[in-house]
Amino acid sequence: MKVLTPEQMREVDRRTIELGIPGLILMENAGSRVVDVLRELFQPLERQRVVVICGKGNNGGDGLVVARQLHTRFRPAALDVVLAYPPEEFQDDAAENFRMLQACGCGFSREIALSMTRATLVVDALLGTGLRGPATGRALDLIRAMNHQFPGATRVSIDVPSGLHPDGESVAPAVTVTFTAPKIDQVMPPGCDLVGQLMVVPIGSPTHLFENDPEIFLHQTEPHDIARLFVPRPRGAHKGDFGHVLVMGGSRGKGGAAAMAGWSALKAGAGLVTVATAESERSAVTALAPELMTQNIEDGYAGKDVLALGPGLGNDPSAVRLAQRLFAEALLPMVVDADGLNALAGVHFSPPKALRVLTPHPGEMARLAGLTTAEVQSDRLAVARRFALERGVCLVLKGQRTLVALPDGRVWINPTGTPAMATAGSGDILTGLIAGLIAQFPADATAAVLAAVWLHGRSGELAAHTLTENCVTATDLIRNLPEAVVEVQRPSSENGR
Repeated sequence: MKVLTPEQMREVDRRTIELGIPGLILMENAGSRVVDVLRELFQPLERQRVVVICGKGNNGGDGLVVARQLHTRFRPAALDVVLAYPPEEFQDDAAENFRMLQACGCGFSREIALSMTRATLVVDALLGTGLRGPATGRALDLIRAMNHQFPGATRVSIDVPSGLHPDGESVAPAVTVTFTAPKIDQVMPPGCDLVGQLMVVPIGSPTHLFENDPEIFLHQTEPHDIARLFVPRPRGAHKGDFGHVLVMGGSRGKGGAAAMAGWSALKAGAGLVTVATAESERSAVTALAPELMTQNIEDGYAGKDVLALGPGLGNDPSAVRLAQRLFAEALLPMVVDADGLNALAGVHFSPPKALRVLTPHPGEMARLAGLTTAEVQSDRLAVARRFALERGVCLVLKGQRTLVALPDGRVWINPTGTPAMATAGSGDILTGLIAGLIAQFPADATAAVLAAVWLHGRSGELAAHTLTENCVTATDLIRNLPEAVVEVQRPSSENGR
């Protein structure tokens, strides 16, 4: 699913109108789709007490369509249409819709009726994506009213919660209905925590205007993007068909990291997994999963299909030299994490000879890019994209809304995950999942990485639902992986996400 900036969305609207679909029709479609969502979520609408608060721009025009359709189609128990500004300030399509609201006999007011503080549903159509800076004045007063003056009411925002801005106050909706495609502020922190349930609905813009535009490089991973990896296997398949992963790490006292990466590669479906680790750690590896094979680190990677480098590798000079040499020379796909990333910090490597997937957290990313952690966190998207482009790698920048940046400039936002995953070993699990899926799908490695990241986050969500956010450990992610895979296998109409 493509993700648009506000400017890109306005360009899509402009080009849609240029192709012959009038803005008035787009506004009618937008309002109609919002009403469809209200009908789906809040049946029966005839029993609802509804307040619709409208600004004077296009967002307010959408709200006027909602109000008119509620009035003419459903006749709710009560309907209060509040205009934030005098009607004579409405312009263009919003002004046309105000005239239509009057024509159908629907009343309106400039203030919230005292009787409507008992509303059951509040529709926020005050401010849209054109907001510059925090909301102030009358708009801010109405935002605060929507948040605090309707106890028990459910808030639904049209397109974007009014006032959404890092430095301001915004409406806190249960649901945001946005049009055509998600917007970047709705799917990246902090906005992703402020929109409630995000529902994306079409309003008539031709999809080729954004799906085929290479300048729109941002995507959000959805289950249908990765479902092709989880179709039934051929009946005659054998373990050699699904790849052999080598996990290289597990120095003395750190065997658990390599063992968890190996176990997760197995659970992801790899046919064979070998863990190259210190001899003192091998009993811990096989104790976790007796299906794992072990070898010496010095035995190399002959006969393997994917190398996972770094979990528990250690930072002694020999380990650093090994990681740097393998990264530069190995001709097989490689997933690099933890101490493998530390070995690359400050190294200006050339574009690699084979696929390299780097999985840093923000601190590791800072060391790789020669930045501070604060600089990374201030613009994660730009940092990840620039590094992937310049270094020719696939970069998985972990954190809230993990980013997958590709060497061709595309970036995917992962919507799954939970603070419960902030626990030792969860990164090792991700390393194994990525390696295990690449081993099975070397010709579709991008989808394999996206799938691993999505499943990792969803497994954490499922574990947290059962165990609470406080009690999840890394291996709980593996235990919940099958349920996450089943969700991907379901048809989209059955998928609860």
